[in-house]
Amino acid sequence: AQNRAVTVIHNNVPSPFAAEAYACLEGTRLGISLRTQSVKLMEDSKTIIKKCQTTLTDKSVIGAIFKDIQNKKPCFQELIFQHIHKSENSHTHRLAKDALDRGEIVYLIGEELNRHVFASERSWPRNPD
Repeated sequence: AQNRAVTVIHNNVPSPFAAEAYACLEGTRLGISLRTQSVKLMEDSKTIIKKCQTTLTDKSVIGAIFKDIQNKKPCFQELIFQHIHKSENSHTHRLAKDALDRGEIVYLIGEELNRHVFASERSWPRNPD
């Protein structure tokens, strides 16, 4: 499986929790646009993972995001939401921060993603958190 990453800047996102939900939605959209039948989205928030996996209606302020994710599930043979530890997600956070700092939308696929991760590891002598 090839690594794929995308950074999309959303304006007026009400909270970091909403930003994480939008990231999962963007992951499903990217999978659809690439016509990928199997997608694994990795997230460091267990709550986001649970809300993406459930078919129950979420009545929170950002419930519409989770409904959009649910509506996209039939587009895939397999759509997996996997929890990962926050320390394993540091490259994604760096990629997003870099894109925000530059005001850019970034798409990295395969080897480009691997080069970015390697370059990030060299430029961060310690954990930025």
